[in-house]
Order: sequence, then structure tokens, then C-alpha cells
Amino acid sequence: MKRALATAAAMLALPGAASAKVVELGAAIPSAQISCPTNCQALSRVTGYQSRAGALRDPFLIRRAGKIVAFTVRLGDPTPEQLRFFQDDLRLGQPSVQVSVLRRDTRRRTRTEHRLLAQSDVFPVRTFLGSAPTFVLDEPIKVSRGTIVALTTPTWAPALAVGLKRDHLWRASRPKGRCDNVSQRAQLVRLMSIKPFGCSYLTARLYYTVTYVPDNRPQS
Repeated sequence: MKRALATAAAMLALPGAASAKVVELGAAIPSAQISCPTNCQALSRVTGYQSRAGALRDPFLIRRAGKIVAFTVRLGDPTPEQLRFFQDDLRLGQPSVQVSVLRRDTRRRTRTEHRLLAQSDVFPVRTFLGSAPTFVLDEPIKVSRGTIVALTTPTWAPALAVGLKRDHLWRASRPKGRCDNVSQRAQLVRLMSIKPFGCSYLTARLYYTVTYVPDNRPQS
């Protein structure tokens, strides 16, 4: 059963996890005002991740193999008129989210390309607007060193903080030259597929964190 919890601390109660080190990726990013209902903006049909947040670089980069066990999304609280705009006028339907594991190409000519390695189930979030639900995964997702954990909105979600300093930047799975077309279907959906992350957006933050448990280090 998919569960939405108020805090990720419950992960410590998982079998075999009582002595494991639990890391909340993205938790060190300074807090900010969520965009809705004031200056209401949302993510739509896209996969993205925070690349920089002030002095923090690559806050969602996996630096040690382990498992993702949950993720948390901070959601704005759109007004009824704003909800109708996203759901009906733009025909995006009900808001929903999921997490995606990516590997970025390191070659210079193709370094904007990212491959989708794994993805969680889709979680509807209509009933959680205005809060910060935590979604515990039925099956933990294994991640290896060097991968990136991104947020995907198959439809849309008001999970943005905007109007921040220029040292905040997130990358999106949209082709270069089409960054202003936010209604295009650009989200990653097929495992092992590749998309260019050709768009970078300054002064904004994707508001999510990821609960991950690093593998234990073997002792000689």
C-alpha cells in the first residue's frame, strides 16, 4: 500500500534499518516560500533536478551506492481558480509526482543527455496540496554512485519556489531552444530511454527531498 507520512523519520522503523544511516538528500537546501497561491507556478510534464542551491552543488547526486526508500514533496496550495487553470484550461488533469533515477553522460558533446535507470510509482497529490507529504516506496530503489535522483511530474504539481537568487538553478528534460514551452510532454517515462536536459532555470527551486540509505562500508 502506498502511504503518505508527515515525516521520513518512520523509515528508521523499517526492518533491518534501525542501525542504518538515513540521509535526506536536499534537506540542506535553505527553505523558501512555495510559489502557490502567490505567484502560482507549477511543474508540468517534466523531469527535473536541482543542480545548484546557493553554495550547494549537486544536492541530489548519489555519492555512495544505496537505496531510496522515500521522498517528500513540498506542495503549494493553489486557489480554486488556479486549480481550474492547470487541470481544465491546460488539460493537465490531477496533480501527481514520482522520483526518477538518472545517469548523466559525461562526454563533452553529449553531457546534457540523461538516461532513465529507475522510477518509482506515480503518486497522486491532489489531497495533499498545501502540505509536504512523504511517500514511502513499496520497494526501495537501488542507486549507484554517480546517479542523480530527480523529480518527475507526469501531469503537474505546484512544487516550485520562485523568485530566489541567481545561484539557484534546476535542470529540465526539455530540448534546448524549447525551454519556454512548458506544456510540452518532456517527462522521462521509459526505462533506459535518453533525453537531453537542455534547459536550465535560474532563481527557482524544485521543492523535494529524497530519503536514501547508503550501503554499509565493509570493514577489513
